[in-house]
Amino acid sequence: MTDPDDAHDVDALDGELVVVGRVTTASNATFVGTVGGVQVVYKPVAGEQPLWDFPDGTLARREVATYLVSQELGWDVVPRTWLRDGPLGPGMVQLWQDTDPEQDPVDVVPTTAVPPGWRTVLEGADERGRPVAVVHEDSPALRRMAVLDVLVNNADRKGGHVLPVAGGHRYGVDHGVTFHTEPKLRTVLWGWVGEDLDADERAGVERVRDGVHGALGDELAALLDGAEVDALVARCERLLASGRFPGPEAASSPVPWPLF
Repeated sequence: MTDPDDAHDVDALDGELVVVGRVTTASNATFVGTVGGVQVVYKPVAGEQPLWDFPDGTLARREVATYLVSQELGWDVVPRTWLRDGPLGPGMVQLWQDTDPEQDPVDVVPTTAVPPGWRTVLEGADERGRPVAVVHEDSPALRRMAVLDVLVNNADRKGGHVLPVAGGHRYGVDHGVTFHTEPKLRTVLWGWVGEDLDADERAGVERVRDGVHGALGDELAALLDGAEVDALVARCERLLASGRFPGPEAASSPVPWPLF
């Protein structure tokens, strides 16, 4: 099969989309397929479950919008994602990523066994009453993902939405519930609350803020409504003004459920 890292030829990715399987654990209809020998994930709009707080039929566009913001940041957080037609109608298509089973960047461990240098998000008890902690690694890759989540107002950063790949890179996936105009950030990546953004992180946020007034803004306007794009700019400005990773909003649930 073609290496997805080399699969950036537009003609190849516009070829026939063939469905070869279904991800049965996903809440929305999610399929594995191939396009020109490249393995992809396919989420048709027709398979999106209605949500009370997001307009119907918009999740695929929000996934693509998140990819565009990721590209503007320049950190390759989100795999290549685009809109196209398929055997079940139009939807989102994303390059498949093979994960490294030896890596768990987000984990649940006994409170006495938190790996050195890792960040604890919350503590609780398992099904047998033993104290456990939700933890994540302290890495530049996850910090950048956390910045992306703040900007796109990601309401569903589960541990299972962080894909560890060979070489230490981490991809973020499943970005359908993003860009709401109200605070919705729910994530398992709270380990840096109150800490300063580094220079590279600030520069990435500035690129997004400035890009909305150029080509990025034109692309987002075809995917989101005007108020949602304005809210993105406002989040960029707030993050730059504070210069720190924000904490949970008082009125929102800080973590998704389930956590993975």
